[in-house]
Amino acid sequence: MEEPLLKKAIARDAGAIEALYDHYAPSLLSVCFRYCGNREDAEDILHDGFIKIIQKIHTFKMRKDGSLEAWMRRIMVNTALNFLRDRMKEKNFVDIDPILEKLNHYDEEKIDEEEKYLNMGQEKIMNLICELPAGYRTVFNLYVFEEYGHKEIAELLQFSENTSKSQLSKARAMLRKKLNQMVNVKILPTYEKV
Repeated sequence: MEEPLLKKAIARDAGAIEALYDHYAPSLLSVCFRYCGNREDAEDILHDGFIKIIQKIHTFKMRKDGSLEAWMRRIMVNTALNFLRDRMKEKNFVDIDPILEKLNHYDEEKIDEEEKYLNMGQEKIMNLICELPAGYRTVFNLYVFEEYGHKEIAELLQFSENTSKSQLSKARAMLRKKLNQMVNVKILPTYEKV
């Protein structure tokens, strides 16, 4: 599917570009949404990222099936990061902890804790990720979903590896707390008077 569509898109065939967009936009939109936390901004990022994809598609080299989607995903991540940088500059706001901040170490989740989360819907978990502060959310997404290392994240976001580790640790702790709150909410039974 990818290679024939790619060849036509490189030739600027409008139908192929539209088919490419229709096929990949849903998954790319979810990538954008994870970084910005709201649909309106995610759609803007998707639009800007897809323009970059079309402009650069002639530079893409097919390596294996799935590599086109991975390439497009990387462009979306970079577009989202640029969007977040611009947004932070506009607001004169930096949500990144100081470089020398101590790391907040914690034990990894226990297996029985993980089982509590298995019944939660993906949408609920994604919403919790989107509620994280921008700095935490960005590092979490890069580390967990994009599988970047702390060194790569530090270079991308222009801070230290320790800050990346701290942001990830705090994001995980915040998510764990929110997930536990959701799982532990119990509905008390109501008793009818006899």
